Amino acid sequence: GFEALLRWNHPQRGFVSPAIFIPLAEESGLIGDIGAWALRTACRDAATWPSNITVAVNLSALQLNMRDLVGTVRQALNKARIPASRLELEVTESIFLGDSSIALEILNQLRELGARIALDDFGTGYSSLGYLNKTEFHKLKIDGSFVRAAATDKEMVAIIQAVIALARCFHMIVTAEGVESVEDYERMRDLGCDLIQGYLFGRPVPYDKATEFARAPESTVLKAAA
Repeated sequence: GFEALLRWNHPQRGFVSPAIFIPLAEESGLIGDIGAWALRTACRDAATWPSNITVAVNLSALQLNMRDLVGTVRQALNKARIPASRLELEVTESIFLGDSSIALEILNQLRELGARIALDDFGTGYSSLGYLNKTEFHKLKIDGSFVRAAATDKEMVAIIQAVIALARCFHMIVTAEGVESVEDYERMRDLGCDLIQGYLFGRPVPYDKATEFARAPESTVLKAAA
């Protein structure tokens, strides 16, 4: 599968990091429009790829407090004519800060729609684990900082093992993020991660390059990843 990433090449400022423009979009109230555009575009792109390929889209905590989000997702799927199971929605632990009742309600509605819900950057934000009982996630993503630290830090390996065991108890798939080397890949595989994501397999590319990759024979893809 692919993960949709926003990139802004400004005519005067050049490349502007999402770490800068996403918070500004949230502060200005534009995140709803930008998020809806990202959902529509990701679903439209996925419709041109083989049917076994999924696409993941990140949701802002603010989007999860917008009651029209479920309708936006449904409309994007219907317009692209792809099943909801091909769409994965990624959220971070920040959605549980403060009153999370609306966010949890919307997450449950999105899950009932058929979309998959992933908990992104696990362990880097909200420290309580009690929220795992409040809703059902399909996937837990281990942050890349943990993956890289595991190369030299035995305690970090123990933390990753604990996270994977926790995910198993909740019947969640585990993805290791930020994998850039064969050594990291083998370590995460041996620790029990189900999926691997990172530059080892591919760097961010525009739609046309992603499509070329998606349509390539599997043997070619594996060779490129190696």
